[in-house]
Amino acid sequence: MDSTATDRFDTSRFEASRNRLASLAYRLLGSATDAEDAVQDAFLHWQSADRQQIKVPEAWLTKVVTNLCLDRLRSAQARRERAAGVWLPEPLLAGDPMLGPADTFEQRESVSLAMLTLMERLSPLERAVYLLREAFSYSHTEIAEILDVTESASQQHLHRARHRITATRRRGAEVDPASARAVVEEFLAAATSGRMERLVALLTDDAIAIADSNGAGLAKTLLRYDTPERVAAIARAGFKPTPAKRRLAGGPPAIHYALVNRTPALLFLLGDQVTGTVTFDVTDGKIATVRGIAAPARLVRLTGTWRRHGPNFPLIAQW
Repeated sequence: MDSTATDRFDTSRFEASRNRLASLAYRLLGSATDAEDAVQDAFLHWQSADRQQIKVPEAWLTKVVTNLCLDRLRSAQARRERAAGVWLPEPLLAGDPMLGPADTFEQRESVSLAMLTLMERLSPLERAVYLLREAFSYSHTEIAEILDVTESASQQHLHRARHRITATRRRGAEVDPASARAVVEEFLAAATSGRMERLVALLTDDAIAIADSNGAGLAKTLLRYDTPERVAAIARAGFKPTPAKRRLAGGPPAIHYALVNRTPALLFLLGDQVTGTVTFDVTDGKIATVRGIAAPARLVRLTGTWRRHGPNFPLIAQW
């Protein structure tokens, strides 16, 4: 095989792993943009490597991508941003290949915004071990090779990660999609009509809401509301339409129901441009967490996926 044919063959081998690598990188970093950069850096490593000496390309590429992501997580900028409380995961729409495998509960949970946020409590190594084991079913022997640690260290990192996640997660049974949608639609109806009592009734006793800086990019901190009454009040204030809000938004947006990171969500659209998304963690028929993301840079990939998959019928055609 001549060098050109070899390059084409090796490139095709990399491309066959691209979606898997991207879904791993996204889970590690919580950012589709950073995940794409990590995968592209891995491709450059692949091109410059002596590929004849790589016996198992999939394992080699997994190791490279994982360690590139760990470097990013350890960087000073990433630590400052996350420690300052300005970070929310980048949302992904259903159908995005970066969401990766969804065969098991652990795989589905690992890509939820709740879990991606929760994993911020873990060290980079704990995060990597937890995801490689729980979401991608690697053995401790394989994880030890990927991370250059001992099997015993891998087991210890997993134990600590599980303990920290279990101590703080809000975990219940998986929610029936139809039931979750019904709850979200009822929440939207109550919020747009200003029915405060009904909004509070739809929230758990420990409900919280988190939002970014109203689409202005990274702020000094995230907005956080931590009682059902405060969550209901901000929902009523934010969702109830007024002429002033429509002017600020650039027109009357449509509101669509969607799945974002495999959880129920509302999308606000002007034309085919997603201008904001609100996601809901639903448990036992009530809403436990509301997350609002409107920073334009965080919605670029989601908008692209929306355009490719085509819009569904809106819940509200003109808000």
